[in-house]
Amino acid sequence: MDTLRKIINKQNNADMCAVCGKINAHALGTDFYELEGGVVYSVTHGRNEHQSYPGRMHGGLITAVLDETIGRAIQIGSPESWGVTSKIEVVFKKPVPLNEPIRCFGKITKTYSFAFTGKGYIEDADGNVLACANASYVRVPVEKIVNGAGFTWENFPVNDPPVSAAVLHPELLE
Repeated sequence: MDTLRKIINKQNNADMCAVCGKINAHALGTDFYELEGGVVYSVTHGRNEHQSYPGRMHGGLITAVLDETIGRAIQIGSPESWGVTSKIEVVFKKPVPLNEPIRCFGKITKTYSFAFTGKGYIEDADGNVLACANASYVRVPVEKIVNGAGFTWENFPVNDPPVSAAVLHPELLE
């Protein structure tokens, strides 16, 4: 059964990240939103430079979108927490199209003092599930991750959020 969740916050974007980067010309430029119930919702679309086969997004980029969406969910309840992926398992169900909007949902399923796990899925504009993932992360302080490398994490404004709420498949996040 589908469940409607309201968007309660927009998460920050980085300058050069391959998934969320806003000044990286090759990035997906994905925007991330926090939904009621501890779910992260991302909206993006692959372009021709993100293809594997014509008209299809590369599986590595599909995995990257799932990875970042799931990993960002830890920041909802713990904004100072960052995760480094230790394992991700992806099931590719249908081709992910290019030049069309796709939505990704991620949620944390378990938390530990030094780690957390989560799951997520990608769907097309019609709500068809295209890929699913389960992932594990190690908690690492951001200072240790960036190590003074000139990382910039800013709130790039979105003038018109894509929607005020999102419908999700809760059975895929249990």
